Amino acid sequence: MDEKKIRQRVKDYYWQHDLNCATVTMKILAEQYSIELSNQVLDSTVGLHGAGNYGAQCGLVEGTLLFLGILGRVNQLPDDEISDLCCRYAGRFEEHFASLQCCELRPEGFSSELPPHLCEELSSRAITLSSAFLEEMLARHR
Repeated sequence: MDEKKIRQRVKDYYWQHDLNCATVTMKILAEQYSIELSNQVLDSTVGLHGAGNYGAQCGLVEGTLLFLGILGRVNQLPDDEISDLCCRYAGRFEEHFASLQCCELRPEGFSSELPPHLCEELSSRAITLSSAFLEEMLARHR
């Protein structure tokens, strides 16, 4: 999926559906690969935006890691290879954005006084990175 399309989908999911970053990540990546996500899987992402506003691991990372497991299974990759891909993705994300932690990526934190969806731009860039990483992964396994 190209960056322009990702930006539009992020904007739509944030402003029309008020979804969090982990859910948005999962939905966009699933669209890219025509994978239907069950409601139970989507429900599991509800609190993954920095561990429910705690500021822990970024939901953009977590959404991609979850999707890596799904896509890995679809492509019949062994568990150890999926785990290795998750490790490599986390390293790539950290290298690109200098952290995996929501509290560092969103330094203003979470407050009702702040406008919603402050991470829209970061989300678009992160999901573009995720999309490229997944394409790279699949190219190696074809």
